[in-house]
Amino acid sequence: MTQETGTIAFLGLGHMGGPMAANLIGAGYTVIGYDPVPAAVEAAKAHGVPTAASAAEAAGGASVVLTMLPSGRHVLDAYRGAGERPGLLEAAAPGTLFLDCSTINVTEAQEAAAAAIAAGHRSVDAPVSGGVVGAEAGTLTFMVGGEDDDVAVVRPILETMGKRVVHCGAHGLGQAAKVCNNMILGVSMIAVSEAFVLGEKLGLTHEALFDVAAHASGQCWALTTNCPVPGPVPMSPANRDYQPGFAGALMAKDLRLAVNALEHTGVAAEMGQLASKIYDSFVEHGGASTDFSGIINTIREQSEPPAV
Repeated sequence: MTQETGTIAFLGLGHMGGPMAANLIGAGYTVIGYDPVPAAVEAAKAHGVPTAASAAEAAGGASVVLTMLPSGRHVLDAYRGAGERPGLLEAAAPGTLFLDCSTINVTEAQEAAAAAIAAGHRSVDAPVSGGVVGAEAGTLTFMVGGEDDDVAVVRPILETMGKRVVHCGAHGLGQAAKVCNNMILGVSMIAVSEAFVLGEKLGLTHEALFDVAAHASGQCWALTTNCPVPGPVPMSPANRDYQPGFAGALMAKDLRLAVNALEHTGVAAEMGQLASKIYDSFVEHGGASTDFSGIINTIREQSEPPAV
């Protein structure tokens, strides 16, 4: 860390944000956190993260304002203010660098960046991949959108919280990379899960199918890292009763963002649309807090018994 970094206001100390803030503290950064949920605040304090009484108070003395919030509406309301609550853009000193690590619509990320710049600040979007395990271990991947100079300022911060930082282009293109990546992931997990259920019906063992597909053209992350059946990949959530990991609710959210982008751009992507519908149904029927690989159980339940 360099002294020029100054104080980082870390707003959003939930399952992802709390560990990320703690990793910054552990690396020697000066961090002041805030979250409206008391339990999140207490958990962050227990890991050494000092907190402010409000988001505006945290932002007021910061050089970098990092947001890790549930949706684009939360980000835009936080930036601009809502009701009697002052906005972060108003509370922050001129020239503050706003670093949004939330996963939101591409258009919302671009709107947030434009609002920050119009208010005399700088802006970078840097959504993350890697889940809670990656947040805790400091092994996240950041997909970054923004100007070169601004990305250079936040790169050391991001590298403290992750192992890979990819500058994807202008404002909003970090979000673009995230939704494209997670559309691939959602579709591929469904395909891998369907293949395992088909293999079961045909009499293949999980190990046999894995040994073939993991070394053939079916190889993918959903198979070799997050395998939806227990056994072949000991660290996959399937071995701990599908505890996330990456929750089904988050996959459903990311696929809805992908669908929004598809509709905005007019891309004819039938698999992305279908994957979004499948994961929305998964969440509605109890999969929200289950790892997204638990979709295999839904596929089994909906499959017909073999013909006799």
